[in-house]
Amino acid sequence: MGDTVSAVGHPSSPRLLVLHALRLKGIAETEVVVAQTGLDEAMVTAELAALAEADLIRERRGRISGHALTPEGKELGGRLLSEELDACGCRERVEAAYRDFLGFNNQLLGVCTAWQLRDIDGESHINDHSDPDYDRTVHRRLEELHGRVMPVLDVLAEVLDRFDGHRVRLQTALDRVLAGEHDWFTKPMFPSYHSVWFELHEDLLATLGTERSAEGLL
Repeated sequence: MGDTVSAVGHPSSPRLLVLHALRLKGIAETEVVVAQTGLDEAMVTAELAALAEADLIRERRGRISGHALTPEGKELGGRLLSEELDACGCRERVEAAYRDFLGFNNQLLGVCTAWQLRDIDGESHINDHSDPDYDRTVHRRLEELHGRVMPVLDVLAEVLDRFDGHRVRLQTALDRVLAGEHDWFTKPMFPSYHSVWFELHEDLLATLGTERSAEGLL
């Protein structure tokens, strides 16, 4: 018998959402966790305090500051992700969506490379964005790929509500790219299209408990 999926995605617990946000971000201030989870600030603050009290997260201060998982916190987050898949009966659907996503991953990397570098007379050069026709061509490639990957995000959001955030962030980044805002394409440490795509990839790996070294073996 196949998985049974409700019309509305399964809602993750606040604790899982906070732990998972820190898993994806590595280190994050409270306001970043609020934005990533969609929870209100009071709930996030309470969860962070409880997690810190249990030594599941630690607050770091320095050049990069914020909350980060301890090994025990990462272990708990992984266990909650696995339990969630079993509770909502959607493991098979997520695995199938993950395989579909992998079919687009190399295409996205190719589009990002074309945005950063361009071939001129057989030699690779940094794209200085002085040729608007070239940039529009790469924009069209990104827009076309976005349209093909969105059905995968639709499926994921239908089974697990938290995946809807990736769908919204990808659309926002695409809109900003098409509006001519270059940073929204590939800029690191910024909610660019490539950064959100990378987080989505990490989310799928974490959700399924899969290592990158096992990519494609599901």
